[in-house]
Amino acid sequence: MYKEPIFLQAIFQERIWGGQKLHSEFHYTIPYEKTGEAWAISAHENGPSQIINGALKGQTLLQAWNENGELFNKSVDNSEAYPLLIKILDANDNLSVQVHPDDQYAREVANEAYGKTECWYVLSAEEGAELIIGHHAQTREELEQLIDQGKWDALLRRVPVKAGDFVYVPSGTIHAIGKGIVILETQQSSDITYRVYDYDRTDAAGNTRQLHLKEAKEVTTVPHETPSLNQMVVNKEGLKETQLVAEKYFTVYHWELDGEASLERETDFLQVSMVTGESTIATGDKVYTIKKGDHFIIPATVDTYQLKGNGEFIVSHPS
Repeated sequence: MYKEPIFLQAIFQERIWGGQKLHSEFHYTIPYEKTGEAWAISAHENGPSQIINGALKGQTLLQAWNENGELFNKSVDNSEAYPLLIKILDANDNLSVQVHPDDQYAREVANEAYGKTECWYVLSAEEGAELIIGHHAQTREELEQLIDQGKWDALLRRVPVKAGDFVYVPSGTIHAIGKGIVILETQQSSDITYRVYDYDRTDAAGNTRQLHLKEAKEVTTVPHETPSLNQMVVNKEGLKETQLVAEKYFTVYHWELDGEASLERETDFLQVSMVTGESTIATGDKVYTIKKGDHFIIPATVDTYQLKGNGEFIVSHPS
């Protein structure tokens, strides 16, 4: 089964801060005026993506993970949830300032399988766009005081960004994506968010969104730690591979294809998102055209494959 890539159809999520760039930049058919997220490679119960080719066409990635574990080199007795989730986010407005728990807190307090460590590759950013990453508090007491007093300018650490930037966001990091930024996010397969501040926004009914200050104070890392990324570059024929991060939960790469490359699958499975350009992928005697906005998995049943063309990819696998 599947001597070929497993292509996936994204699931779209409406968000108060969303917009139309998932249509204008990726030509997706989006269902909402404020479409904030495309869950592109997802086996999460809140939005599993759908398989669009091969023997399992029409099924979800969640079904494939549960019923066809051989595609992921998953052991028969492994009851773990699918580990990762790939999204594209369109921040037409500022996202809420938030923080995510680690695995232990998620399991003991939230009754969820995973906490949420994530990372972002910036696909586009308007001039002057910025992220919130971390905070300036040196002690937990100072953190709590600044939150309680609403002194956000004193608390929050802001960082300007541009297309091509990469940001690693471990669990416990206060963060927010700013207006005018489109990112590809690689994260643990978790939907836990503790909202710290939401700019006092209201929905159409005049209601503010729920904050989670108690939980946020408990899970935030104090003081903020800026991680060191040991990024490496390897050239593989016509493919330049940059390892963006290799950590406990995932390894993420940026691939730049200019020509042809013959590759071997070296992990249980590989998640691939094409973010610019157009190319082909060949497995055996089958050749598929792939373009910007396509997402697929190289399963455990494919040992070698060939890429030909020009473009960029964000690629990941569980560590």
